[in-house]
Amino acid sequence: MVRHSHNFGILVGNQSELLWQFLGLIATMDLLAVWADRQPIRIDRLRRRSPTPPARYPPVQHVAETSAITYRSFRNSDPPALVALWHDCELGRGAASGFSYDALEFLNFSQRYFDPNGFIVAVEEGSDDIVGFVHAGFGPNEDFSALTKERGAICAIMVRPQFRGLGVGRELLSRAEAYLRDNGATELIAGPAPPFDPFYIGLYGGSRPTGFLESDPDAEPFLTKLGYEPAERYFVLQRDIVNTRDPLNFRLVNVRRKMKLSIAAGSPRSDWWWMTRYGRLETLRFLLEPKSGGESVASVTVIGLDLYLQKWHQRVVGLIDLNVNEDSRRKGYAQTLLTELCKRLRDEMVTLVEAHVSESNTAALKVFEYSGFEKIDTGVVYRKQAE
Repeated sequence: MVRHSHNFGILVGNQSELLWQFLGLIATMDLLAVWADRQPIRIDRLRRRSPTPPARYPPVQHVAETSAITYRSFRNSDPPALVALWHDCELGRGAASGFSYDALEFLNFSQRYFDPNGFIVAVEEGSDDIVGFVHAGFGPNEDFSALTKERGAICAIMVRPQFRGLGVGRELLSRAEAYLRDNGATELIAGPAPPFDPFYIGLYGGSRPTGFLESDPDAEPFLTKLGYEPAERYFVLQRDIVNTRDPLNFRLVNVRRKMKLSIAAGSPRSDWWWMTRYGRLETLRFLLEPKSGGESVASVTVIGLDLYLQKWHQRVVGLIDLNVNEDSRRKGYAQTLLTELCKRLRDEMVTLVEAHVSESNTAALKVFEYSGFEKIDTGVVYRKQAE
């Protein structure tokens, strides 16, 4: 059974407090307060700490090509070995580290649409050690109310370093592709990205999965050799909110005179696809509202990146779903929202803020650039026609 101990509660009202427990992001802090429109947010200490990750396998310089590998689907007893494999692969900056198997359970295997047949592991005969795995899944239909199986996604593929070059990765990918095709996929993508990102939210990519990151350089040559082509790129943007100055110009000053930052409970979307993944994390929304009253003109959703604390050694939050009302665009509202949000997070001792933006979304890229964000990585989505 998976314990949903990551959740944090939110209460909203003129006489009620906003309680925000950031998924363990600030596990070393007893109590912090951030002020937004005079309403306090309390961040409590994480009650559950992840146990130490399983010990790594002893280093092996070479594995004989005659090593027999068998393949099978996921079993309920696999998660501890899968976490050990994840950490042994020593992935790049965009992969979480230091977590235990309950994170995999909570974020992936407990999803109602998780199919054990789409999670294939490679096992060394004799030792029964898991030496690799591939995870394939599907995205949502047009109204985000259910899965569609017309397009399949390779969400993750890993092989223990000692077993690379023996064809294990190729065989795993081939079996995953067969699973997707057998379920009706006519197009295959490698590297989960919105909206085809059913798994690994909070574990790979940072703020959200957006393809396989260039900071994991083995992905590109492996996939292109097997017929995949780069189809879409996402820029990973970060801002150090401690050591950089907030942008300031006359336009922003005028907007700040008329607008205020506020906090809202609930999700920006109520569709099944959003709720089944981000909804379980009970994310928090920040809005830019007129001081004179009325509906908000811009909003952004904030999520905690607690599983990256050990790797990044910083308190980091991710931004998703930045939105500006269509009739309020190009008026400086998005930049004002990001600037004011970063100020509030700085008061809370958050040190780094991250967002992902599609390379084709030039307007959003400019907003983040003007708000002090810099590109630090790139996610690539690869595509292949199902045969």
